Amino acid sequence: SGKTTLFNCISGFNKAAGSILFQSEELLRLQPNERAKKGIGRVFQNFGIFREFSLIDNIVVALENRANGRRGLLPWSKITRQYKKEAFSILESLNLQNHADKKAESLSGGQMRLLEIARTLAYESKLFLLDEPTAGVSPKMKNEVASQILKLKEFKKTVLIIEHDLSFIEKFCNRVVVLDQGKVVMDDTPSAVRNDPRLQEIYFGN
Repeated sequence: SGKTTLFNCISGFNKAAGSILFQSEELLRLQPNERAKKGIGRVFQNFGIFREFSLIDNIVVALENRANGRRGLLPWSKITRQYKKEAFSILESLNLQNHADKKAESLSGGQMRLLEIARTLAYESKLFLLDEPTAGVSPKMKNEVASQILKLKEFKKTVLIIEHDLSFIEKFCNRVVVLDQGKVVMDDTPSAVRNDPRLQEIYFGN
């Protein structure tokens, strides 16, 4: 239906016609890295973390990028210690602090999702684009991912989510848009969408 294509257009990986405005600024002339600096964060369907890095180093990389590549040359330098302190605080906010020194590859699918969200937080993104955040995630970790997305709302972040599980997204979404064959067919509250007979027609072809 074009859901991921829409995210690609917003984040700059696909070319788009027309206009895409973010905080009243036109995005089409900006490259993906420039859009990221404007506050657009992307969590991909396929994990984009550095698996051989520790969790804390994954976050430090995001902090360094946020600071235009400024980094400490030595592990004990002041800036390195500042980055690690901030990185640990971010991991703590998402209940990942106990894994801070472990390699990212040791995490479960759900924990990897949380790490990706943590990296996007570290970059100080304002808009979070989450592409199927529950893909490859256990039912237990789904609840953890949902609770952390709720925290993003507490942090005053705007979150757009591509997701097929309505019972999952209605825990935190204010608005649901249903696409079918590239067209918007429903745009309402989660409860209104759930009770719309067209939803069953789209999913089951009845």
